[in-house]
Amino acid sequence: MFLSVKRFNEILRNLKGRKIAVIGDVMLDRYYWGDVERISPEAPVPVVKLNREEIRIGGAANVADNIAVIGGRPVLISVIGGDPAGREFLEYAEKLELDVGNIIIDRNRPTTVKTRIIARHQQVCRVDKEVVSDIDETLTDSIIAKFAETASQTNAVIISDYGKGLITPRLVRKIIDLCREKAIFVVVDPKEHHWEYYHGVDLIKPNHHETASATNIKIDSEQALENAGRRLLEITGANAALITTGERGMSLVEGEKPVKHLPTMAKDVFDVTGAGDTVTAVAAAFVAAGATLKEAAITANHAAGIVVAEVGTAAATPEKIEASMARERNKSIK
Repeated sequence: MFLSVKRFNEILRNLKGRKIAVIGDVMLDRYYWGDVERISPEAPVPVVKLNREEIRIGGAANVADNIAVIGGRPVLISVIGGDPAGREFLEYAEKLELDVGNIIIDRNRPTTVKTRIIARHQQVCRVDKEVVSDIDETLTDSIIAKFAETASQTNAVIISDYGKGLITPRLVRKIIDLCREKAIFVVVDPKEHHWEYYHGVDLIKPNHHETASATNIKIDSEQALENAGRRLLEITGANAALITTGERGMSLVEGEKPVKHLPTMAKDVFDVTGAGDTVTAVAAAFVAAGATLKEAAITANHAAGIVVAEVGTAAATPEKIEASMARERNKSIK
């Protein structure tokens, strides 16, 4: 499925200048790239000969970067630690020209760091450094205040919940209430076991594993997926769900409308890291620019197919998305 060239470009033009607030857990992604030529004599593990190191920003920050790449104006609101990793995070975000003015520094909390060791484009292992306890009431109030300052100029809000402690029930409730007052579209990228937090959002974007867990429905067929999607809407009170289904693509469950199943656009899959961020970012940005949920889902599906072909967190440019859609248009002509 695809959009016409005219409609795609129309939405992109509308997106210019639209602000999308991204509230959620951010992290520093550290990569060690190398080669494996032997197994360690100390243990049955590969020895990775390091070739290069790289840092990127992940979580809600990757969502914000995806919004910026596609042409929107992200307003990133989050918390980092007052530590070297936090400073690296800010430096990298500034290189991407992301506004870090709404990033709060908590000197009592470390910056979340995910370190990945990759050999020949395959992830060997990942090491996480993090604290996942809920942020305190003072920080919660600060985040709410920062969003309230920008809400009147915001066209959509993304709640990016990675379960690192920033997304608390009171924070989500207040954000949703403020959005309801101002008719702001709200998308949530959920964390398992936080389903009761999200009541009343416009769009929820889980994967099929999370959906199965939330609904206690085994998703082993298209019909089971549709049943689980509708049950998820009942549980969360969301208006719609965009459920990613791995190599099968994604499905849009929207009220009583027929479920729309979108087959994957991926040609090669090297790494699914951050693909969910891309789907969330593109879907929210397109709705903020006047797209229907179906148009937003179709575009997000193409974007996801692009980023899974790259190793590590990545973003899909409008040019790459249009090229992906062009391939589908050409197929429909033949």
